[in-house]
Amino acid sequence: MSERPRRPDRGARRSPRPASGQDRAADRDRTPDRDRAAKPRRVPGPGRPAPAAASRGARPPAARRGGGSRPPRGGGARLRLVNPRPRLRLVAVGLTLVMLVFTVRLLQVQAVDASAFADKAAVNRYITVPLAAERGTISARDGSALASTVDAHDITADPYLFGPEQTKIDDAPERAAELLAPLLDKKPAELAGKLSRKGTRYVLLARQQTPQTWRKIKKLKARLADEAAAAPGGGKPDVLAGIYQEKHAKRVYPNKELAATVLGFVNSAGKGGAGLEAKLNSTLAGKDGKVTYAQSGGRQVPTAGVREQAAEPGSDVELTLDRDIQWSAQQAISDQVAESHADSGYVVVQDTRTGQLLGMASAPGFDPNDIRGAKVDSFGSPAVQDAYEPGSTSKVMSMAAVLEEGKATPRTAVTVPNRLKRADRSFADDIDHSTWHLTLNGVLAKSSNIGTILATEQLGSTQQQANKVLYRYLRKFGIGRPTGLDFPGETNGLLAEPGKWSASQQYTIPFGQGLSLNAVQAASIYSTIANGGERIAPTLVRGTTGPDGRFRPADAPDKRRVVSEKTARTLSRMLESVVSDMEGTGTTAKIPGYRVAGKTGTANRVDPETGRYHGYTSSFAGFAPADKPRITVYCAVQNPKKGSYFGSDVCGPVYKKVMKFSLKTLQIPPTGAKPAKLPVLAGKSRDD
Repeated sequence: MSERPRRPDRGARRSPRPASGQDRAADRDRTPDRDRAAKPRRVPGPGRPAPAAASRGARPPAARRGGGSRPPRGGGARLRLVNPRPRLRLVAVGLTLVMLVFTVRLLQVQAVDASAFADKAAVNRYITVPLAAERGTISARDGSALASTVDAHDITADPYLFGPEQTKIDDAPERAAELLAPLLDKKPAELAGKLSRKGTRYVLLARQQTPQTWRKIKKLKARLADEAAAAPGGGKPDVLAGIYQEKHAKRVYPNKELAATVLGFVNSAGKGGAGLEAKLNSTLAGKDGKVTYAQSGGRQVPTAGVREQAAEPGSDVELTLDRDIQWSAQQAISDQVAESHADSGYVVVQDTRTGQLLGMASAPGFDPNDIRGAKVDSFGSPAVQDAYEPGSTSKVMSMAAVLEEGKATPRTAVTVPNRLKRADRSFADDIDHSTWHLTLNGVLAKSSNIGTILATEQLGSTQQQANKVLYRYLRKFGIGRPTGLDFPGETNGLLAEPGKWSASQQYTIPFGQGLSLNAVQAASIYSTIANGGERIAPTLVRGTTGPDGRFRPADAPDKRRVVSEKTARTLSRMLESVVSDMEGTGTTAKIPGYRVAGKTGTANRVDPETGRYHGYTSSFAGFAPADKPRITVYCAVQNPKKGSYFGSDVCGPVYKKVMKFSLKTLQIPPTGAKPAKLPVLAGKSRDD
């Protein structure tokens, strides 16, 4: 009897039974919850092997459907894991690149661009302040100061320290400007604009302030800094932390107007603005230095060290001017210009043996200590900058040419008519007269224009040849050439070539009309005659003393032979007749006890504004002692409007006053010799 199959144990899994169509439909309608409810509960227990008959005759189980079914054990695809090494390599490469970028940048910052970044950092941490070099002193020949320096302060600021990020307020420039304006005599808006400037660490607020002004600012800075430090939490800003000062040397002129037109002045930038201050600026100024220091909040960090490049002071300059003679010349010409209501005037005093200028005065002048109060047209040096027609003082050059060429002697007779027709005009002397019978000496003594024309016509067989000879001598005397002083704005004067002389100029140039010169050139003409016919270029500088204390004399002046010593001595005696002879025009220049040589001049003046003749130029030139010359004095006054305009009346007294003072100052005694006496009128003999 066959054995009945046993019921499977509860823990055993049943073999699935093929589902019919209705069963499959029911399965589809069954919810997952119901499936889970119908699913038998698994209870752990020993499994029993299935009957052999069942194993052999059973069909393979069909896949169960439904959401809660799971594949049978041992069925489905195997899970395969991805190899992680490629991803790890990618991450490693990325990290390496990042580290490489950081390393390259670090090397760039610390090695390649280290100095550039250090400079950028230093812009905010370090501040550089210039150190002005002390300007050299200008002194007279005796060592007395004509221009010197005193301490002054330029007030500066660092606009960066006035920004809101530094002061924690938005109106720091305006607050600081309100505090500084009354001390610096500036408008608050102007100061605020400078303090608000972007892109700079340095602005200049005011120049050349007195030490007293800086002390007031420094005291105010200290008070604000203390208040800011005492305020809790830094609630009160220090609006003057960025204010600094630069110590400078302010130029002062202890003698005020004395020699101002020679010295010039120093402008607000510390550079020479005119005169010798401008000409010798590089010598006087020296070389500025600088100091660099660390700062924090506008204050120097004392422990950070200081880098300083010392300033090199300028050289001192010693002039040839004698202060006393300069004072005498300036007083005399200033008084005469005022008395005659003239436009201007000049006096030049020269050492005939050396060419050194002992005095060079002009009127009107100015006080270089007060540039604002001076007239702009008075800033120049008129004695070398004004060109004018000299008139009869120029006749001495014509006479020198006639004597040197051997065309006449001082005793040569010259018949001087009342009028002389030449070219397109009729010439006359300054006074109306009948026919004069003069000597060549008399022509010079009485300053006859007609007689000078007649004498110079003898220089050539034709007028054109005579013109060329005269032109050559005028050039040798320095007309149309630089004086040698190399002054700013100096004029060479005007002298056209003889081929360009007009029909009238060839007759006016011999007596000083139709050519022009300056006062120093005019004085040099007479010094050439006084020095035996040798021209020595005028000089103003004796030498310089450098920072090392060594005195370096100026270069020797140029020398040039113009006429022979014989001609020069003859001319000196003729010029003496102008002053000593009662027939001469220069008797107002007589100095008791001294032999004086001189010449008057009265020229038609060209008005610089209209270019036409208007007014007169009055002049007087000469030297003393006539027989042993030491000093040359030249005076010219432009456009005198009150009283006489003749050179003997306007400049003769000035010449006498300055010459007399100069002889006394330099302790030059009279020679004791009797004056030379040359005949003025033809046919009258005089002892030599």
